[in-house]
This record gives sequence, structure tokens and C-alpha cells, in this order.
Amino acid sequence: MYMAPLLLLGAMLAADTPPANPQIDYPAFAKLARDLQPIRDRHRLSLAQFQAMAASGKAVILDARSADAFAAGHIAGAINLPLTDFTAEALAEKLPDRSRPVLIYCNNNFVNNVRPVVLKSAPVSLNIQTFINLHAYGYTQVWELADRVDFADPAVRWVRS
Repeated sequence: MYMAPLLLLGAMLAADTPPANPQIDYPAFAKLARDLQPIRDRHRLSLAQFQAMAASGKAVILDARSADAFAAGHIAGAINLPLTDFTAEALAEKLPDRSRPVLIYCNNNFVNNVRPVVLKSAPVSLNIQTFINLHAYGYTQVWELADRVDFADPAVRWVRS
């Protein structure tokens, strides 16, 4: 007696389940994030280490914030490729050598909390997303600024485009 309505409800719910999209793979993303955590922990740098690596000439500083935020201010020497524009082709154009160290930073590295570095929610900080995305595209030498700094501090070498 109760079985027919339950079967009907099950069929209706199953019909409302959207089809799987093979171009969106959350389980693979979650696994990648888990697998990269220990690597990221070892690839976080103090400001002094970050600047020394940048000064070596072997690394590139990548600012993955929006083009507008980059134009309003960025660390001297940085290049810009917004995270929303990451594709294999765009990354290959900006970062042709996947073995070259890539230095990253984001809004959450700054204590100012004013434009152009307004704080983001910590769990979705741009550094996390950038680190994971770069690794997913084959860039394994990604190094992240760990410190919180004041962009008005001359040691940071903040510039406006």
C-alpha cells in the first residue's frame, strides 16, 4: 500500500537530479586540494624569502587578482593574470616555463583591508585557489607569500600601474 507512493516519489526525485557534467569534477578538486596541502605548507615564504627569490631573477611574481585591482596597486615586478582567466593557453603565454618558480600573493597578505587589497574570506583566499590551479595546470614550483604586510611599508615595494 505504501510502496507505490514511495516508488513514485523516488522516480520523481531521480528525474530531478541534474546530469553529471564531465567538465566539472568536484571530487578531483577536493582530492587535489588534500594532496597539495603538505606541499603548500612547505612552499610558504616570509617577505624576506619571497623578495630574495624574486630578486634572483629566476622566479616570476604572479598576481592573480583582477586587472583593475592589479592596476590600482601590486608588488613591484609582478605580472597579472586574473584567476578567472586561467586556461592552459593563457598560462603558457604568461608562464611558458612550467619549471620556473612562480611567486604568488593575494589580498589576504595585506593588513590594510582597503582597496585594492580588501580582505577575502580566509577559506577561499585567492592564494589557495591560485596555488591549486597552478598545480593542476602543471606548475609545481609555486611559492606563496605567508606574511601579512602593510602595502605602505617601503620594504614591500608596492606600485600602481
